[in-house]
Amino acid sequence: MNVLVINCGSSSLKYQLINADNEEVLAKGLCERIGIDGGMHTYQPKGADKIKTDVDMPTHTKAVSLVLEALTDAKSGVIKSLGEIDAVGHRIVHGGEKFSKSVVIDDEVITAIEECSSLAPLHNPANLIGVNSCRELMPNVPMVAVFDTAFHQTMPKKAYLYGIPYEYYRKYKVRRYGFHGTSHEYVANRTAEFLGKDIKDMKIIVCHLGNGASVSAVCHGKCVDTSMGLTPLEGLIMGTRSGDIDPAIIGFIAEKEGLSISEMETVLNKKSGVLGLSDGISSDFRDLGQAADSGNEAAKTALDTYAYRVAKYIGAYAAAMNGVDAITFTAGVGENNISARVQISEYLTYLGTQIDIQKNDMRGEEAVISKDGSKVQLLVIPTDEEMSIARQTVALVGR
Repeated sequence: MNVLVINCGSSSLKYQLINADNEEVLAKGLCERIGIDGGMHTYQPKGADKIKTDVDMPTHTKAVSLVLEALTDAKSGVIKSLGEIDAVGHRIVHGGEKFSKSVVIDDEVITAIEECSSLAPLHNPANLIGVNSCRELMPNVPMVAVFDTAFHQTMPKKAYLYGIPYEYYRKYKVRRYGFHGTSHEYVANRTAEFLGKDIKDMKIIVCHLGNGASVSAVCHGKCVDTSMGLTPLEGLIMGTRSGDIDPAIIGFIAEKEGLSISEMETVLNKKSGVLGLSDGISSDFRDLGQAADSGNEAAKTALDTYAYRVAKYIGAYAAAMNGVDAITFTAGVGENNISARVQISEYLTYLGTQIDIQKNDMRGEEAVISKDGSKVQLLVIPTDEEMSIARQTVALVGR
């Protein structure tokens, strides 16, 4: 069974075609600058070099059409016809309280996703464009919506409610939702599997550390807390996002600088995080590491503050679950930044764990990186959100 996984943004479209029977990625690619001059389609069939094509894509439907043409191309395609695509799995960012699991897409589901768009105005409309484009070009192929927020819907009220008037939750559903759910779910399950244990017997903290970053507490297979909130802005310090701040800062700076609420949101989402902390050096942790090694104090402070915040959340979630068995690092920074893992782990010895410097000296591989005999295991598990989406799609429509 072949599953096409689509991750559609406002001006981009990432995709993978996966043979779900053996979980082999047959091809993957990226359409960039959709609706903007200078569009590019990058396509890579399994075992071959990337093929880059400059092509205008005025609409997402055109982009999807190019994807399907590439997959069925006589020379570089990996399938002979569209009839070999058995299902499509779509990443949808926000499912609100309406969706606690993946669902087969129909008109009713699309309406419900549209109703959640006020909670993710930059993401859900773009996700739906991808859905509608695929439905137009492949009307008879079953499609599944996989929500970033679904995995976190098992959180209890004490974890997801904010200390604000309850009427705002009742009227507008203002609460913690969390994001990166497909990644947290995949990595938590893979952590248990890698350790040869039943996830229902484990307490796991997943640290999804990339340019966007979040931590989740997974107790006996269910998420009981996560660091991102109503939006992806809450929680950890990230590449350009501030993470947790005193809410009064918003009004204080807005008044001093003459900024609107919208402009302040731009500051907090796009000009803060390690980019802001480093005084504008970079939001890329590789650049910050090089600058810190060269003696730049702002870069060093940004990295120190980032590691400290991650460690604080790990401590909080160990308390929330009354213990922890495994702490897993994933995503771009978590999988590849050796020094960041060391910095964070140095705060965790009170849990009965110590990082093994030799085991930690690797990137992008599944591994236990704690010392032998550690009470709490430290791991690196590369995330695979596309595979998670494919698996959930097969679970619903598999033949």
